[in-house]
Amino acid sequence: MIVLDYIEFETKGKNEVIDITDDVRQVVMRSGADNGSVLVFVPGATGALSTIEYEPGLVKDWPQLMEKLIPSREYYYHNETWHDGNGHSHLRATLVGPSLTVPFENQRLILGTWQQIVFLEFDNKPHHRRIAAQVMGE
Repeated sequence: MIVLDYIEFETKGKNEVIDITDDVRQVVMRSGADNGSVLVFVPGATGALSTIEYEPGLVKDWPQLMEKLIPSREYYYHNETWHDGNGHSHLRATLVGPSLTVPFENQRLILGTWQQIVFLEFDNKPHHRRIAAQVMGE
């Protein structure tokens, strides 16, 4: 079986880290599949998905790392095209990636004890995000 569902939420922008683990669990439960995998995908060029231990220290460390790797105040050619000042946002999202696949067994996501699924908002403005979650299982 293949079931497509969505996870929707609002973001504040600027390197926000949002724990969506429970939302993904709900998608798996609604699907009716007991075993399989769930593919989570960001339709958009300035958001990404990953896993992290969602705790206050790492939530602060993550934006600092991104600022070191791809500084927001650098010159980016993208900004010449759209004049939106978010060239760094696109590069950060590309570096991390738009999708994540997580296996599940008996409707339980197979994650490490301290591992959560997170959405990473890299854009410099708030967004309404609609994440696609496709369950493949039996």
